[in-house]
Order: sequence, then structure tokens, then C-alpha cells
Amino acid sequence: MLVTIQKENKSKDRNNTFSLIIPTWNNLPYLTLCLESITKHSDFHHQIIVLINEGSDGTLEWVQSQESLDYVYSPENRGICFGLNSCRSLVNTDFIVYINDDMYLLPHWDLELHQQMQSIPHFNYILSSTMIEPYDTNNPCVIVKNYGDSLKTFEEKRLLSEFADLEKADWQGSTWPPLIMHRDLWDLVGGMSVEFSPGMYSDPDLSMKLWQAGIRHFKGVGRSRVYHFGSKSTARVKKNTGRTTFLLKWGISSGYFTKKILLRGTRFKQPLPEHRINGFTQIIHRIKRAFASF
Repeated sequence: MLVTIQKENKSKDRNNTFSLIIPTWNNLPYLTLCLESITKHSDFHHQIIVLINEGSDGTLEWVQSQESLDYVYSPENRGICFGLNSCRSLVNTDFIVYINDDMYLLPHWDLELHQQMQSIPHFNYILSSTMIEPYDTNNPCVIVKNYGDSLKTFEEKRLLSEFADLEKADWQGSTWPPLIMHRDLWDLVGGMSVEFSPGMYSDPDLSMKLWQAGIRHFKGVGRSRVYHFGSKSTARVKKNTGRTTFLLKWGISSGYFTKKILLRGTRFKQPLPEHRINGFTQIIHRIKRAFASF
């Protein structure tokens, strides 16, 4: 059944630097903290587009009351794939930034990204900020440091006094938010792939589409930082079988793509080299696809 999408573009300032798209699903307390952090800690002025899924907790009314927030509203939770794509028509800058609502953006997050972008003589790249997370999930791209896993336990003052001293070099393998790319790249690959709805594994799929388009610059910026409370929305959603969808779509596993091709989490030295899958690995993946098809 087709869900009616409501859009409103209230942003009058066309001199924005980035267009920030923030999906939210009945998560108003985290959303307001996220937006507060953007206001306090951004060096530039940005367009903000809130993607409101359902909004039965008062999110819709709150966003409507804010003069500077553009929004897309769906009365049903359509997930991030349909949702992010529906936000594209409101974008009024050259650069799209995708941010989760359970993130707290830290001082100079955008300045650090902007400086990296200025150093690259083209727009054929995808960059990610670096997340600080409270628990170790074996993710080589994040800084593990516990400043609270909820709004109740959040140690904001301690985080602000310590985050800049935490060590993290630039890293390979940008796939997830906060993520920035030129809108022409977004349009080139068609944004998010809706077969991954509501969204599990849509991030590596987006990176794979960019890889197939010839992009080799997938960089995580170590000095651009956000605190991530950790899956406050996705933990509630009924998940799609994204791992299998990725395997059947691309012929390789998402794990192989991110670890062996994107070299995710290794120290960034230069754009990624070309990659050739050897015969043994091809056979292994054919077997995996055969089992996944049943």
C-alpha cells in the first residue's frame, strides 16, 4: 500500500554548507540532543532535513514548530532506504550528510570534514566521521570510550573535555554515518537501494555501488568525531536479511567487501588499489550463494 509522504522546505538560507539528513523513528529525546549538538558544535551553517518515520511520540509536531528544520514525514515507518531517497528533492547544497539521530556531534566535526574535502582535487570520494562508542563491538573504525549508553547516563561535560585527546588516525573504508558525499555521486548510483528496506546492510551496498562506479576514495576522518549511543532505533526494528541480499546481489559477502576490498579500519595512506578476486575465493562465494538461494 502506497504511503503518502509529506514534505516541507522551510529553510530560507541558501548559503548552507552541507545538507544534513537525519532519520528518526519515535526517538524525540535523542533527536533533540543530536540537533542541539549540531547547533552548538558546527563551524558552518547547514541545511537540516529530518526524516520523520511515524512520529507518534510528538516528533512531527515538534519539528513542525521549529522554523529552521526541513522535513519529510511518513505516517508509517518506511525505514531509511525509501526515507533517505525521499529527502533528496529537498537538498539545497552540493553535499549530502547522513547522520543517525542517536549521535552527538562534537566540536569542529564539520570543519574537519571540510578541510579534508578541500585537500582533494575532485568530488569522487565518500568520507565518514569517526564514532566514539561506549562498548567494544570489534569495530576497528571506532574509538571505544564510555561516556554513557543512554541520555540518563550521558557524561556530556567529561566527553567534551576529553574527546579531542583520544587517539585515532584517518582510516580506510567509509561506509556508515556520519557520511558525506557530493550529491552528484548520490544521484549517479541512485541513492539507497530499496531492496535492503528497512535498511540493514544498505550502507555497505551504497559503498559497493560507488566502488562499481569507480570511486576509490573511502576515508574515515579521525579528527571529525561524534559520540554514538548505539542503535537506539535499529534495535527496535524488524530487521531485513541484508547479509543474504548483499551476497546474492553482488556475488561476494559484505564482510569480504569491507575487509578485503575497502580495507575497513586500516590506516588511511592513499585511495584504495584495484582488487582482483582470486579463483578460490570465487568458488567459496559461489557455494555461499547456492546455499543462500534455498
